[in-house]
Amino acid sequence: MEASTVKFLGNPSIITAWRTIRHHRSTILSLQNLTYKNKRFLPFSLTTTKSSEPGQDSTDCSLTSTRGLVLDLGLSTDSWDREETGSPVVKRFLSDNEERWYMWYHGRSSKQCPDSDSIGLAVSNNGIHWERGKEKVESNDDVGLVMSSCEDWWAFDKASVRPGEVVIMSSSKVRANSSVYWMYYTGYTTETVEFESQGFTFGLGNPERFNLCDGNAEKSRVFRSLPGLAISQDGRHWARIEGEHHSGALFDVGSEKDWDFLYIASPHVVFHGSGDLRMYYHSFDANAGEFCIGMARSREGIKWVKLGKIIGGRKSEKDGSGFFDELGGRYPCVTRNKRDGSYVMAYEGVDRNGKMSIGLAVSKDGLHDWKRLPSKEAVIAVGKDGAWDNKGVGCPYLIEMDGDSDHQWRLYYRGAGNGGRTGIGLAVSEGNDITRLTKQTVVHL
Repeated sequence: MEASTVKFLGNPSIITAWRTIRHHRSTILSLQNLTYKNKRFLPFSLTTTKSSEPGQDSTDCSLTSTRGLVLDLGLSTDSWDREETGSPVVKRFLSDNEERWYMWYHGRSSKQCPDSDSIGLAVSNNGIHWERGKEKVESNDDVGLVMSSCEDWWAFDKASVRPGEVVIMSSSKVRANSSVYWMYYTGYTTETVEFESQGFTFGLGNPERFNLCDGNAEKSRVFRSLPGLAISQDGRHWARIEGEHHSGALFDVGSEKDWDFLYIASPHVVFHGSGDLRMYYHSFDANAGEFCIGMARSREGIKWVKLGKIIGGRKSEKDGSGFFDELGGRYPCVTRNKRDGSYVMAYEGVDRNGKMSIGLAVSKDGLHDWKRLPSKEAVIAVGKDGAWDNKGVGCPYLIEMDGDSDHQWRLYYRGAGNGGRTGIGLAVSEGNDITRLTKQTVVHL
């Protein structure tokens, strides 16, 4: 693999990591047993109350307004994630005697510019209770803020950054402790792009804010964003890898007539096999007036070739009723089903009123014939009145749990409630039926 420039972020050990990548050109994807300092976690239990419909909150009085919530805003007034949290990217690492969970997510504080997001890391030993930090990480055992926007004036990510996916790369000839994290992320500039709003009564912002609305303005503006790549040996200290685009991004938006002309966001990369990496990302097709998910393909993970869009909006029925994703999908998360080898996509659907919920699509090969569930309803919908996620749910991230007898899926997601307050939630499947997901109630003992 080759890259034009490596921008180091204060950790000399990254140099060794990059030399390892260059030396072992034929890479394979493997989840390695990564270590961090043992922390003490509160004991917990999960209670599941079946809903009357998939993804909906039950009316059982034992449920509280925080059902599903596993990571709230930072508690301290000076926490880096005090004002907003979202975009969860979750990894589970197993060893002979324990399991470890990492979650990278975006956050924002009152100290930052109003629209400036950073990326942080939280850790867990069960995927339920998370340990976080309120400041920038200092050591390899630390948790907290791990990556902020670039300081270079010309960079594509000088305004804000959000994680899209973290892929763990290693060579069959390299020891486990030499594995390298590859983070694909969305970088935002201060440049805005104007387009016809088509009369939408809700905000189309990129990145979107739940408490902002464009109204019926004739024109809408979004921040230009592009996909980027950074690498790390410990998941905490990151070095940006500059792509072929002059701004350091991996690739550019399309031409003015293309569906991805406005911006490119939420790059999610799947390792299909040696020399075959697939990136799923979203944009807003201003000509069609819908959010769309598209694909790109790469041999080594740095140079990408676009393949076009694979999912758009769905027209309303003749009776006037609409689908939960009538205006399309965004924030794709794709994983390969270990049971049958098919590909499953969780995505954020947007309805005609701008309400956000989560849906599923399936493909045999991950390239063609993506088929959404025929139901008009989402698999994860907004919570009931008063719930922490009663305004919108999205940015899904799927985890397939290992186990012969208790095969199960977990879906982490961002939720938003009154006033635009955000958090990260969790839903779990009923057995291996991924179409039946229930928000979890976490009880700390």
